This record gives sequence, structure tokens and C-alpha cells, in this order.
Amino acid sequence: MRTLILASALALAFGSAADAQSFSSLEERMTAKEFREAGLDKLSDEELRALNAWVQRNVRLAEQGGAAAAAPGQAAPVAAQASADTRGFENAERTEIASRILGPFKGWSGKTVFTLENGMVWQQVEDDRASIVAESPSVTISPGTFGSWRLKVEGSNRTTLVKRIK
Repeated sequence: MRTLILASALALAFGSAADAQSFSSLEERMTAKEFREAGLDKLSDEELRALNAWVQRNVRLAEQGGAAAAAPGQAAPVAAQASADTRGFENAERTEIASRILGPFKGWSGKTVFTLENGMVWQQVEDDRASIVAESPSVTISPGTFGSWRLKVEGSNRTTLVKRIK
């Protein structure tokens, strides 16, 4: 449970931290509801200070490119733990995503999983089918209506509705 809380807190802090010097605490970054839902309201003041310090240190490591390896017994640098790009997830930025599908691609056939070069993993949510044969094709994933996302493969006019799963 604590690992989940730490990972969530880290992703939140890393995603919007432009400068480690202007770090704002989790209490400042989260709504009261998010803070409670993450279970952070159950931490003592000392535990919360320690968590904020840990997040700030790891944000700094990530901004330095994750060059510093974690010491034994410590978590890996942020860059190795989670992608800072949260697009596709609920309440995240909704801008077009450009990447490539890894390896050979033969199209989609309902519930197809798309693993992208940028580390994102998306899954088809429609039952439509398309036969597109390509090797590591470029893709664009664009925001659609009502929070949806549409995936388009280079060289095809077809799109399919997708959701981000990782």
C-alpha cells in the first residue's frame, strides 16, 4: 500500500515539477479529496515531511536525467520507475501523442494491445478490425470526444478507439 502511495505521489510531483527549487508539497499539489483518497491524511506530520523530502529528492534526480543510481536499499531514480507522460489517463493533459508501435504490426482485431516506443501501452476498446502490415509504424493518438482517444497508424486512414492501460 505504501509503495502505491509513494508511486502515486511521485508521479504527481514529477509530472508537474519544473524546478526542484520551487518544489511544492503534496498537500499543495493535491486537492483535499485526492489527499484523503491516497491515504496521506493518515500520515503523521513527520511521515508527511519525510515523504515530501523523498519526492523532492527523486524529482531532482529525474530532472538531472536519472544519472545517479540509487544507493542500496533506496528506490531507483524516478526515470526508471514511471513515465512522466500521463497523457491518456484520467485528468491528464489531452494533447496528441506521436510514437511508434514496437516490432511487426498486423493491424487490430478488437481488444488489441498497442505497445509504443515511448513506453505507453494502449488497448483497443472497439470491436472493429483493420489489416495493416508494417514494421514499427508511426502512430498518432489524438484526443476525441467525451474523454476518448483515437489511434491512427501511418499509411492508413483507419482509426480505432483506445484507452491507455500503462
